[in-house]
Amino acid sequence: MAPRESTPRAVLACGEVRTCLLPARQALDSRSAAQLLALRADERVLLSERPGLYARSPDTLTGVDCPLPSANGARIRAVGTVTAHAALTEGRVLQTSAHFRLPATGPDQRRPWGEYLVRPGVVEPLGRPSHEAVARGVLGGPRHGDLDVGLIADGLLTRLLRHALLDQRPPFRSRPTRLRWVALPADPGAGPSIERFTLAEEELRTVRLRVPEQVTGAGLAALCDDLALHDWLLTTVVRMLDGLRLGAGAAEDATAVVKALRPAVDHLLHLWMPRARVAGELAPLWDPLEERPGFTRQWQALVQRIRDQLTLHAIPAPHREVEAVP
Repeated sequence: MAPRESTPRAVLACGEVRTCLLPARQALDSRSAAQLLALRADERVLLSERPGLYARSPDTLTGVDCPLPSANGARIRAVGTVTAHAALTEGRVLQTSAHFRLPATGPDQRRPWGEYLVRPGVVEPLGRPSHEAVARGVLGGPRHGDLDVGLIADGLLTRLLRHALLDQRPPFRSRPTRLRWVALPADPGAGPSIERFTLAEEELRTVRLRVPEQVTGAGLAALCDDLALHDWLLTTVVRMLDGLRLGAGAAEDATAVVKALRPAVDHLLHLWMPRARVAGELAPLWDPLEERPGFTRQWQALVQRIRDQLTLHAIPAPHREVEAVP
């Protein structure tokens, strides 16, 4: 077999993020977070205390050899490795993420595994797929047997949720979310942009991006982790408020409101820090989300509403004087 030439430039990056509340009564400190995320013995967990406690596992690789998702029905085999990692924010919100990059073309024949392992996070097609069809296939949901990065992210999440450190007693009920993303090349000279952000299902969001060629897969994964984290925060707090009998007046209703909203203050409200860990060239991608639908505006309105309710219920109700009837 002829020696391998350099890998063609990637024309597509794809990934999926799982986000959930850590099932533990108390948030993990930095030492416990490092224990939870120690996925590899040969690499340390990255810890950061500014602007908040954040822990990130080493990358892991999963070998894949299967057809690519495709909206046009094409069955193009691809071989390579998918990169995955996990992250814990403030010891409370757990995320797992898996992603890969796809070159425009690949070899006509499968190569030895060793040649794929030296290019982590790259999945090479056997032939020339339509990257637009693959992008739409990923966002629409892979068919059975196709490459599915969501399954890899979900498998890592399942593994972590079974860790002995976790007592399976979360401080409140919540639902996990999924964020599925693709990034295609931007036009020459153009900067990064979000073409579409969609609430596809109750727990699924999809993001379609355009990015310059020099943007790395790791940088894109960090951006999408950040989007997924803040979308989960918004979704979770909205669900906390949904269905509460605000202003009903009865003492039992007031107690229920305080009980339902207090976990938001204790565990979530201090986590809102968009772009805190996003590369400088990708940080502007938050701007359109701040304009419409207005992530931070909605968050601030929710926070103010929660604080107003807790303040209101902390004020003793006035006693009404009743005249004695002779």
